[in-house]
Amino acid sequence: MTVTYTARVSVAGEGRNGGRVRSDDGLIDTSLAIPKELGGAGGATNPEQLFAAGWGACFLGALRRAAAQRKIKLTSTAITVDVTLTHGDDGEFTLSATLSPVLGGVDQHTAEELARAAEQICPYSKATRNNVPVTVNAGVA
Repeated sequence: MTVTYTARVSVAGEGRNGGRVRSDDGLIDTSLAIPKELGGAGGATNPEQLFAAGWGACFLGALRRAAAQRKIKLTSTAITVDVTLTHGDDGEFTLSATLSPVLGGVDQHTAEELARAAEQICPYSKATRNNVPVTVNAGVA
């Protein structure tokens, strides 16, 4: 396998609780904070938001690729990704996710078919398969 791109990000300080994240090219350079919903100060991004952003962008690319492979013209694409961090009774944290892509120019059946195909193409979906509970709710614009 040939590596075509490696993202490098450094995190310093307290990690998710007041740390700082910076990409080696400087395009990402931001503070981290525990969300208010988890008892933190909020006011900065958190790992779940960053993960949701990356997964959403990747999944839309996979949807567009699946459509192109099937010669389906999409008039628009958008996605909302909810990544939920749950603190279980056992004291362990787990993630779950809901991906809600909305596709223009297709019917509901085709949107669902493309979403299923994207799950097989998207590297984030592959990486989380059988590890993170995922719900995909495809819709049409």
